[in-house]
Amino acid sequence: MGFLEGKIYQGGTKALCVPGLNCYACPGALGSCPIGSLQAVIGSRGRNTSLYVGGFLVGVGATLGRFVCGWFCPFGWLQDLLYKIPFPKKLRSLPGEKILSLFRYLVLIVLVIILPIFAVDFIGQGSPWFCKWVCPSGTLSGLLLLAGNAPLRSVAGWLFAWKNLILLITIVVSLFLYRPFCRYVCPLGAIYGVGNRFSLYRLEIDLEACTECGACQRVCKLNIPTYKTPNSSACIRCGDCIKICPEKAIKSGFRTKVKPASPVASGYQG
Repeated sequence: MGFLEGKIYQGGTKALCVPGLNCYACPGALGSCPIGSLQAVIGSRGRNTSLYVGGFLVGVGATLGRFVCGWFCPFGWLQDLLYKIPFPKKLRSLPGEKILSLFRYLVLIVLVIILPIFAVDFIGQGSPWFCKWVCPSGTLSGLLLLAGNAPLRSVAGWLFAWKNLILLITIVVSLFLYRPFCRYVCPLGAIYGVGNRFSLYRLEIDLEACTECGACQRVCKLNIPTYKTPNSSACIRCGDCIKICPEKAIKSGFRTKVKPASPVASGYQG
């Protein structure tokens, strides 16, 4: 109904977070984005903390990790679709991949946590810096609302153009690089990525069956050597490595009974 009426839904379910990016400003959103909710809470005048939001993020991360990114996030799904469009040259990674992959943690610490707490207006209210200045998912979600409302576009001013530029760059890069926003920018992915190492849902390697042929890394669009780091913080649990493994040595699930991997095979990689 929100899309039909051009209004933001504000019913009772909006108080509940959903696992993936889900902008509050989307007319069709029935729930709230956990990153937006986190900024709203810690940026409030009382510098509050929320056991609900914090517990939600920790709970989802500890249970599923980045499985959410691979299967429940609409903006991740959009990037998947864009990458399937034929393009002259597809890149597996960018130069300095390991350094670039740390940028999402910088976004999380600075834009989601530090600035909403300390960069406040005259009444002591912080802004949702990531949502306001960066998030292309939010831009896309609210695009229809803004496109059909000239007064609202006027209020947004040059910020409307800036956010659309970021969205456009994300779309173009997604044509030749798999999930660039998820890889380098998304703060929600940064949180869930930490959970990958400890989450109940995980990948495990049967060391007796694995021959380290590298088939899993070759098929991985994120270029992860799964046989070495099955629970890398970059892994979105897409399952391609499981399907391609000739020895069926990769298993996924909630604490499977496969022989535990060695420290090398359980390693944590950005």
